[in-house]
Formats: sequence, structure tokens, C-alpha cells
Amino acid sequence: QVQLVESGGGLVQAGGSLRLSCAASGRTFNNDVMGWFRQAPGKEREFVALISGGGTFRSYASSVNGRFTISRDNTKNTVFLQMTSLKAEDTAVYYCAGGGPRSSFRLSPNYWGQGTQVSVSS
Repeated sequence: QVQLVESGGGLVQAGGSLRLSCAASGRTFNNDVMGWFRQAPGKEREFVALISGGGTFRSYASSVNGRFTISRDNTKNTVFLQMTSLKAEDTAVYYCAGGGPRSSFRLSPNYWGQGTQVSVSS
């Protein structure tokens, strides 16, 4: 069983940047697809980005493509989400998630973190 703990959320002005971190523990996650989702108030949770186990494949939601970058450091069991050019509509609770086939990851990863709040003021 893998436990995920997110950090790095906070309040930022529109146009600013934040870097989220997700620390994994419990077992090695080097082979697991990892990613980020978010849920804004009154909306369903949505996919943001994923990265393959070795870090060679990345995929992004169209709404964040070109602004967000996902990366991972398998030596530290950590996944990152670098967010730039933030907009008010990026305001949401951001969740780290992992595990399961890459083909279905956007719908049903195997495990989740508790989330971290990101608020962008306009």
C-alpha cells in the first residue's frame, strides 16, 4: 500500500507560480504511473497530468498544457507539479494519485493523497 502526502499549495496571484510536491511511502513506486487531479468548488474532480514510471512519458489536460509541468524523482519517491502562469480558474484542491494502467489512469488510479489547496487571486 502506498501513502501519498501532498504539499506546496497556497495562495498566489494570477500570473504567479507554485510547485506542488507529492511524497510517497509504503513501498517503492518506481514502476507506477503517477499524476495529479484537481477539484474546484462545485465541480467534479478532473485530470491534470500524468507521468510514466520512468518519467519518459507525460500527458496533460488541454487546460494546463504549456503552463504546468509534471516530473518525478524516483530516488526520493516524490512527484512534482510545477504550475506557472496561474489563472483564477486553476483554483482547486489538487490531489496526487498513482498506480494502475496508464490507459485508464485518467479515470481510475489505484491510490490517492488527501489533497492540497491552491487558490489563485485575480
